[in-house]
Amino acid sequence: MHDAIAVILGGGRGSRLFPLTLSRSKPAVPIGGKYRIIDVPVSNCLHSEIRRIYVLTQYQSESLNKHIASTYKFDIFSSGFVAVIAAEQTEERSDWFQGTADAVRRSMRHVGTEQWEDIVILSGDQLYRMDFRDMLRIHRESGADATIAMKDVPPEQTPGFGIMRVDKSGRIVHFDEKPPAARLADLESWLPGRKEPAYLASMGIYIFRRSALEEALSNREHDDFGRHVIPAAVPRLRVQAYVHDGYWEDVGTIGSYFEANMALTSSRPPFNFWDAQKPIYTHPRFLPATKVHSCQITESLISEGSFIDKAHIERSLIGIRTRVADGAHIRRAANVHRVSCLTTVAAALAAANSLAERARHSTLVRSLQEFHAGQDDDQPTLL
Repeated sequence: MHDAIAVILGGGRGSRLFPLTLSRSKPAVPIGGKYRIIDVPVSNCLHSEIRRIYVLTQYQSESLNKHIASTYKFDIFSSGFVAVIAAEQTEERSDWFQGTADAVRRSMRHVGTEQWEDIVILSGDQLYRMDFRDMLRIHRESGADATIAMKDVPPEQTPGFGIMRVDKSGRIVHFDEKPPAARLADLESWLPGRKEPAYLASMGIYIFRRSALEEALSNREHDDFGRHVIPAAVPRLRVQAYVHDGYWEDVGTIGSYFEANMALTSSRPPFNFWDAQKPIYTHPRFLPATKVHSCQITESLISEGSFIDKAHIERSLIGIRTRVADGAHIRRAANVHRVSCLTTVAAALAAANSLAERARHSTLVRSLQEFHAGQDDDQPTLL
């Protein structure tokens, strides 16, 4: 896919995911035990043969920058890259990105130097699988200026989304941001094979033709795609809908993040990390296998490099390099890995043994756990 490029939005302060964003940006938050959220959109791009990817960041970006630099490396015979563009001071502007559209607008000085016809704009805090080649096909065959990925949502969820009405050709003809129930009658869409009306919510995934994006971003008062750019584009440009019928979850809040992790422990999880043909890529850590001693573990994910001793674990997710102490009971809990290095190995082991003693026979139910011991992630997390 040499004529398309991708931009992944790193997000703002991530206050809805606090305290997981205390020292990192949203896309750098771990998920699924061993991955980072950013790995999902990057992997989707790579499997869609989009190999030129920019990640726009500005808040707590060091962890994200480090992860991208150590994970996504292309050989010298490839034109592919995953590059970080941080908010920067220029002669024109010295402030932060003011929104999603402003971030893309101000990054065009770098993104615009590449050759491309279409740009795929993605969020960095969503869990889903999508082949963007199919969305690009719909976008080009319809002659659209812009195409928006949409998800059919039940009426009770519509106040949390931007809802769009489409005509029989799939063109978006009306947009309403977070509408109340009284306006839903004007937002009904009729999809092929459906007897009931559909309410199509924007997934925050966009494709723009180059000239259309430049026109849409020309109004410098339009700082956000959802609130400004898309509502202004619908009546002026041809904006097409692409309906996604697979799993999709915004994990930008503590509640949705926790439930998405818990869903991974089910026997048939809605999101598949186990697709051998299309794996989710992440940083290779070369950790040893987890050591388990006299434990009872049901419906759980146990990441590598951990030590679990005489514990009872039920419907939980244990992150990398985790030490679960003797007698611990863990149910519906997710341990987020981010640990680290003390000044010496002896000091690290002393701290680990002290915390382990205090954690013996502890009980965790429906919780998120994260232990910080420094700035790396080379020592065990303790429950």
